[in-house]
Amino acid sequence: MTATLSRRPMSGWVLAAALSGLALSVLGAVTVGVADLSPVDVSRSLARHVGLPVTPLPPLADSIVWQLRLPRVLLAGLVGAGLAVCGAVLQALTRNPLADPYLLGISAGASTGAVSVLVFGLGVGAIALSTGALLGSLAAFGAALLLAGRRWTEPRRILLAGVAVGQLFAAATSLVVVSDATAQQTRSITFWLLGSLTMASWATVALSAAVGGVALTICWAAAPALDAFSFGTDVAQSLGFAPARVRAVLFVTTALLTAVLVAASGAIGFVGLVIPHAARFLVGARHRVLLPACALIGSTFLIWADTAARTVFTPQEIPVGVVTALVGVPAFAVLLRRRSGER
Repeated sequence: MTATLSRRPMSGWVLAAALSGLALSVLGAVTVGVADLSPVDVSRSLARHVGLPVTPLPPLADSIVWQLRLPRVLLAGLVGAGLAVCGAVLQALTRNPLADPYLLGISAGASTGAVSVLVFGLGVGAIALSTGALLGSLAAFGAALLLAGRRWTEPRRILLAGVAVGQLFAAATSLVVVSDATAQQTRSITFWLLGSLTMASWATVALSAAVGGVALTICWAAAPALDAFSFGTDVAQSLGFAPARVRAVLFVTTALLTAVLVAASGAIGFVGLVIPHAARFLVGARHRVLLPACALIGSTFLIWADTAARTVFTPQEIPVGVVTALVGVPAFAVLLRRRSGER
């Protein structure tokens, strides 16, 4: 990680443009789909549900907007924002540009929990699947803490423990699938493991928004400490920050947020890895600006990635993780080449 904290002079305009782009993306993505709906139709549905005196849409069209597309678009935005901010925070804490929310083994734990629910019949429906994924995520993070030992706040120890726990839970997932899954279950499991927002509902939106709002507020409040960590632990301590306490709070915060997001959407890769680098290129490295930029750009990116996943191969839907990988890998390669050229 670079130790410079430059801020782009146009960062304020970038944030304003990103916020406008996100608002337009929400409206635009809700109009895209098999059913032919215009922005005016979507606006009428939204206005009616907030109590404005407008002519209502036919019940079927209104249900498509309010019950299907809008919750899914909002959940995509929340997941994208959360994963991108978690990635930026973990990259600062560990001073590792390759750190992302899944490096602590949380994704693998969520996969094991959700797969166990599906294969062993521990519950029915999206709520049971989300609960299983959340419990698996927390179990994986707890195992990483135990493996790291008393000095778990040291970046290298918690990262190595996370990698080991991730491998352990990935093996457990494979064992569960091989032992008892049917062909249909294996197909569903494979789809979910690659990332999917098909379980979106107002309940998952509310939970993700509540947890995400608290977590993002904590991370933003810690922005000065994250700036100090860019220069090393000794510098952060000399500036009055308590490195162990800050790391503990932020590791736990990002782990819990990632667990909730993975439970809602499956394992969606590359958002937490690539978006922080893109945002850092646009607005600089100061976290007071970088974290909001990550949230806005990550949210917009995942909204359109999910829109492409559900529409490009209609009537077949592909996992959104496939789209983020197809876009994320070339984007990451470009960013790496640009960083190399700047040195």
